[in-house]
Amino acid sequence: MRLKKHRWHKKILKTRDPVILSLGWRRFQTIPAYYIEDHNGRHRLLKYTPQHMHCGVTFWGPITPQGTGCLAVQSVSGTTADFRIAATGVVLDLDKSIRIVKKLKLIGFPFKIFKNTAFIKGMFNSVLEVARFEGAAIRTVSGIRGQIKKALKTPEGAFRATFEDKLLMSDIVFMRTWYPVSTPAFYNPVTSLLKPPGEKSSWVGMKTTGQLRHERGIRLKQNKDSLYKPITREKKHFNKLHIPKALQKALPFKNKPKFQERKKKVPKDQWRPAVIREPHERKVAALLSALGTVHNHKVQKNKAQHRQQVREHQKDKAKEEEAKLKRQKEARKKLFRAIGQREKKKQKSSLKGSVGKE
Repeated sequence: MRLKKHRWHKKILKTRDPVILSLGWRRFQTIPAYYIEDHNGRHRLLKYTPQHMHCGVTFWGPITPQGTGCLAVQSVSGTTADFRIAATGVVLDLDKSIRIVKKLKLIGFPFKIFKNTAFIKGMFNSVLEVARFEGAAIRTVSGIRGQIKKALKTPEGAFRATFEDKLLMSDIVFMRTWYPVSTPAFYNPVTSLLKPPGEKSSWVGMKTTGQLRHERGIRLKQNKDSLYKPITREKKHFNKLHIPKALQKALPFKNKPKFQERKKKVPKDQWRPAVIREPHERKVAALLSALGTVHNHKVQKNKAQHRQQVREHQKDKAKEEEAKLKRQKEARKKLFRAIGQREKKKQKSSLKGSVGKE
């Protein structure tokens, strides 16, 4: 059945808390189990109904056609000013074999690490439990995926697992499993309207655990495992980053390791006092500054002239090189031409000699 908590109901509904349903022509009390359907078709158990959202609910009840509307209240006994409808819903299917599961996360810790293999302990209690989950997928909190391979002899419940990458001793390994939950087989017809007028509001039915505890003054026993504990983590000591010298040379300056300490700003009380010059000293300083400016201008001018001379010299040298290459090319042509003519003459003379002998 698809169900949604009524917007005016003050509290959210809890799984296994008894509710009274008005379904078709019947009124009955039952124990529901709320669930939500995941994208892969899994029916995941919910402890409470979600806010402003539909969820699925399964319970034991009479055969009812699909599409029948349903109304849920928590109690029909007494008349209270804050009476509210608990939830509304519609029947989707009649299926006794529905499978609702609850998430169970098993946690273990590595005690021996090799390259991509590690020995894990604390997840199981016996070799049989490990054998049941051989080949199951596991994962670390840091996101490294792995697989259970085989149980170890000692300690009890430890196993060998392989991972995508090398683990650290500080890693936590967990396996996500799903535990099937059964729907409570409880169906109690509510026939209070058949009673005499004075007794119609006296029918109570099954009470919730909270109501019984409140009536009898029993305080809830705190489960020590459910309390928040102070988190104590050991400080991790990482090895210093080693950068090869060849790589250090190739890095830009901002990324190179700095071995010298950065100079701190000098506080104002340690600043050197400002020097106030006499009029004569100011004139001398101005003259020296002017002479320095003239000298710098001359140096820049000489540098520009020198660069111009170098450019002209390079142009002349390039022309000379070009002329030299041209002369060498012509000389080479003349040489090869003379060698070719000489070879032709030799061939002709050799042909004439052979004809005369014949």
